[in-house]
Amino acid sequence: ASCYSQAAYLSLSLCVSTTERHSRSMASSSPAGSSSAGQPLEIDQAYPGTALVRMRNCRERAKSLSEEELSSDWGSVRRKILWAGGLRDLPDARPGYGYTGHSFNDWNHCDLCTMLGDVSHNENKGQVSGIAMGNQLGPGIKIASIEELGPGGSWSTCLMGCNSDPPKDVAHVQFRSRIAFKLVWCPPDFQTFILVDDDGAFLAKGTPKGDGGMRMPALGERAYNYKMVAGSKYAKEADKHAEQYAKKMASDDNSPATREA
Repeated sequence: ASCYSQAAYLSLSLCVSTTERHSRSMASSSPAGSSSAGQPLEIDQAYPGTALVRMRNCRERAKSLSEEELSSDWGSVRRKILWAGGLRDLPDARPGYGYTGHSFNDWNHCDLCTMLGDVSHNENKGQVSGIAMGNQLGPGIKIASIEELGPGGSWSTCLMGCNSDPPKDVAHVQFRSRIAFKLVWCPPDFQTFILVDDDGAFLAKGTPKGDGGMRMPALGERAYNYKMVAGSKYAKEADKHAEQYAKKMASDDNSPATREA
């Protein structure tokens, strides 16, 4: 319990650190409400803050990542996830000004949200339980986002609240946006993670080996990550992995070599 409490405190501290107030609006490669070709943007009626073209491109990148690619050292794996999500790897930037060292590196900042420019400065006004009031991310989104994936921006938002129906997390409530994908660590040992889309559908998975210059999230954080999605659509693929793992272990226990031993 103390491990989870400390993890929650550190995660929320990062949310608080992104509340820098700025009057300037997010500069986008396209004006809000138009595409790069000057055509009207497609709008998601349920979540109108979603940058749909960017979201789809991020998912395609995620699906292009093989299990082998996502099973190397954690530093390399995390950079590939950032690439898939249209985010730059900026571990030395100031928090609130493009810093992505926390992205997918704790239990909470594991949603890849793609939002339109006109909602990227939205602040949490108490809609998301547990997230700091005035949690504004606009300047950091602008700096960290890779423009080539489409209009709008990307950010690794907090998944806290995603296990309700409908989700009550930062992406869906504060930015009124769907997520391109979510990283979920899988039980029972939390060594493997799965990337799933906003419907909980499988995109990619990996089992990182070694740190590669960046420490993996602690085991307690990985376990808490799953706990915070358990019972929701986002946990279904992780639960399938756990079932397959259990069957494999049972099969190994019943193998001739095991019985002879």
